[in-house]
Amino acid sequence: MTTTIQPRLTQAFRFLHARYADGVAELAYAFDDGEPLVERIRFPAAPPLPAARQAAFDAALKLLHLVAGVSYYKAGVPPKIEVADGPLDADTADLLDALYLHGLAEFAYRNGLDLRGRIAFPRVGSAPSPLRGEGRGEGPTSPQAGEGRKPDARQAPSLDLPRRTLVPIGGGKDSLVAVEAIKSIGGEATAAWVGNSPLIAACAERTGLPQLNIQRELAPGLFELNQRGAWNGHIPVTAVNSAILAVAAILYGYDSIAFANERSASVATLEYEGQQVNHQWSKGYAFEAMLADWLHAHVAADLDYCSLLRPYSELAITRAFARLPQYFDVFSSCNRNFRILGPRPADRWCGQCPKCHFVFLALAPFLPKPRLLAIFGRNLLDDETQAAGFDALLEYKDHKPFECVGEGAEARAAMHALGERPEWQEDALVARFRGEILPQLDAARLALEPWLRPSPEHRVPARLRPALKAIG
Repeated sequence: MTTTIQPRLTQAFRFLHARYADGVAELAYAFDDGEPLVERIRFPAAPPLPAARQAAFDAALKLLHLVAGVSYYKAGVPPKIEVADGPLDADTADLLDALYLHGLAEFAYRNGLDLRGRIAFPRVGSAPSPLRGEGRGEGPTSPQAGEGRKPDARQAPSLDLPRRTLVPIGGGKDSLVAVEAIKSIGGEATAAWVGNSPLIAACAERTGLPQLNIQRELAPGLFELNQRGAWNGHIPVTAVNSAILAVAAILYGYDSIAFANERSASVATLEYEGQQVNHQWSKGYAFEAMLADWLHAHVAADLDYCSLLRPYSELAITRAFARLPQYFDVFSSCNRNFRILGPRPADRWCGQCPKCHFVFLALAPFLPKPRLLAIFGRNLLDDETQAAGFDALLEYKDHKPFECVGEGAEARAAMHALGERPEWQEDALVARFRGEILPQLDAARLALEPWLRPSPEHRVPARLRPALKAIG
């Protein structure tokens, strides 16, 4: 970048253009009058686009442009947002306002910012978004527990998309449970992922499914902005990947995108000055419902977006995963060692991060102890130095970690279950739980069984619904 931009002093974030040719989507952004920040997303072996899908593809590509912009907007969080090809319809503006406000809530919290009233995508008629100024995790456009968002009055045409499913693979247990559930009903599916992680590639190969590996190349100028003091922090990456896969579904021909996000993803990490801060907001039900409705209204009536695991808790999912030993030697949920793929358990699990702590704890009630220790290469619950990490999972003296982990209440239920089993009782942290923490808890709320029952709240389409039986 030859023009010197001080990101934190910028006044406008501009969506310049979204173009596609020969399997490459080009997304361009800019701050003020600075040079374009150009991101490229590469779709491998992209087929020619059928003319009947062109309008749907264009709509999905525009959404991708708007959603992926969150990676760049956060560098400066200027007070004005501009879209070069004009204001957005109300549904699209509502979706983007919600995504940027709630998806960047953790980023704002950690940087001491307040984005409420600041994020306003231009809309036809310039009507104010009902989300602005609300500052809550569930705004007026977000579905509440037990209800879905009302369907849009308009609906895009049906494209007669092939009846097959894109299943995003993340390298952890959840997506592998979703894969096997779809395979159990003979569903046609493809394991899809964005990026070049060897760990994800190994998991995708182990599924035996066809594979789709899409590459995302961030604009080099973003890293230059970081060197000039840009704001930085967590973004709603699941939303970006969802938008990428919506484009892929139209391009390659799929009628469904089935993520593996559990119901606890909808639970906020903490509340700060009246705002719900949820590390997993774009994995939650509110975003899922809004995006699913948007795709039906603007892209294709027969393109379904859902989370196959939405009815289930983390504990129910780990119980299902415990029945899939074929993946024990390849999966990993550890963020620190995510890019390392080695032959030993220690190469795939750092044993120190919240993800390692939670997966170990959640699997423990459902696997023989020696099998679990073989997966991790150590006993995390017999290490006193890990007490603070497990305390955070239990929401004891701390809030839930800013990570993709389950609810504090289900972590407490899992720990209580281990405390009832002789083979775990003498381990340092289980013994500490029984002696120090358990007396402060309501024993009636520590049962494991309620966490294993599915919720009726989900968006799973009818043709995939039989797969739920393989999970519960």
